[in-house]
Amino acid sequence: MNDYDAVVVGAGPNGLVAANLLADEGWSVLVLEAADTPGGAVRTAEITAAGFRNDLFSAFYPLGVASPVLNGLGLTDHGLTWVHAPEVLAHVFPDGRSALLSRDPRRTAESVGSFDERDASAWLAEFEAWRRVRDDLLGALLRPFPPVRSGTRLLRELGASDALRFARMAAQPVRAFGDERFHGDGAKLLLAGNALHTDLGPDQAGGAVFGWLLAMLGQDVGFPVPQGGAGELSAALVRRLESRGGRVECGRPVRQVVVADGKALGVRTADGEAVRARRAVLADVSAPALYLGLVGPDHLPARLLADLDRFEWDDATIKVDWALSGPVPWLSEDARRAGTVHLGADLDGLADFANDLACGRLPRNPFLLLGQMTTTDPTRSPAGTESLWAYTHVPRGEPWSADRLRRRADRVEQVLEKHAPGFRDLVISRSVSGPGELEARDRNVDGGAINAGTAGLHQQLVFRPTPGLSRADTPVDRLYLASASAHPGGGVHGACGANAARAALARHGHGGGAYRAVVGAALRAVYR
Repeated sequence: MNDYDAVVVGAGPNGLVAANLLADEGWSVLVLEAADTPGGAVRTAEITAAGFRNDLFSAFYPLGVASPVLNGLGLTDHGLTWVHAPEVLAHVFPDGRSALLSRDPRRTAESVGSFDERDASAWLAEFEAWRRVRDDLLGALLRPFPPVRSGTRLLRELGASDALRFARMAAQPVRAFGDERFHGDGAKLLLAGNALHTDLGPDQAGGAVFGWLLAMLGQDVGFPVPQGGAGELSAALVRRLESRGGRVECGRPVRQVVVADGKALGVRTADGEAVRARRAVLADVSAPALYLGLVGPDHLPARLLADLDRFEWDDATIKVDWALSGPVPWLSEDARRAGTVHLGADLDGLADFANDLACGRLPRNPFLLLGQMTTTDPTRSPAGTESLWAYTHVPRGEPWSADRLRRRADRVEQVLEKHAPGFRDLVISRSVSGPGELEARDRNVDGGAINAGTAGLHQQLVFRPTPGLSRADTPVDRLYLASASAHPGGGVHGACGANAARAALARHGHGGGAYRAVVGAALRAVYR
């Protein structure tokens, strides 16, 4: 039997962040990953054509570069380099108009002002409001709830009156927020399109804060990518961990978390090997996979099991990757320079798209989120070419045959061809990944759900992944949920892993006895 202070299940970004923070404190750490390469949903491979590096899942990381968690790890010292497209994002309307999000807020204001001149100053006012709360807001969002220190500073900065109004905004649908603050369609679409990086349409509560946050981050830090591919972020995390004595072993799926007397003692791998964890097991896997698969109902409160029956995933995803012989021939100049492009819908079109998904219907007009990777990072493909991807959401749980996937990809290309005539003539090859293919590459992408559970208000904060403490601690002592199923949820920011590591360190720190007593009592109260 191998012994470590901590065993981390899963080498996604959250698992690797957790492992790094524990290793920083002198813990011996082993990370076990089922896939053949580390990274989870932060990986890169050549899946279209030789020389074209395609990000298999996520690609742009505004939260990553702004995250105090990832920033604190000093990953640039371990080979990570961030690069940017000339412009951040373009939302192209069905009629060909476009709204531009730029790292220069004045350019963004100019763009939204072209739809209504009053919106230019209104947009700059929003950015000033962002700058006022930026650091404390990010701290509050990425720490366990309630965020006492950063929350207190945020309240002090805003004052009670503005804090109440900010809380109202955070709960608003993004359409309602946009209508209150702006007059023209440009600003409203930038907000609503960014909100749909989650599974929240224009008229769903809670969408405003996501749209506002991403739009403001885009002007603050851009939508950067790791030079060479998303996998370089994961590689930097691995290199940092190994420099501190930690180990990552791939191709080693975990079958079971070993539990006795209410404590996690270690894990058992798929080949039957037992690995002891003297202090903690941290799981960078989805909440249902951890509780119902690795732990099992016999070790869990009945109330938690009932809550897991109501756990809600986000929508399924279809992703298309292309190797192109040249840049996308956009009619929109904004789209030519943007790393990220939103395409296929105006505000009502986004609402129709979201409503179709909510009703279990395949949207006739797909909303596309595209990434122009060579435009952003010239190392992604040979000179003069483009590595491009697009994804769109589809109803969860539907069967997707190869032929049906092909037809959906053809529909995606029809939307592209409308706004970039001649696009299809540039296609060297393409790779189409449906929900099943995405899950096969990363088990956490259950059924093609890329955000580890809905971003709806009913499954955020103290409701994520189920009603509880909004902490990484679980009803099993020394077992911690370190994945995006935990608060604060999806996005490559490392906070879920960091929160799990901090909980494990607190459990074994100088005040560990008091910590165990307080958290244990709170968990018993929640699940009684």
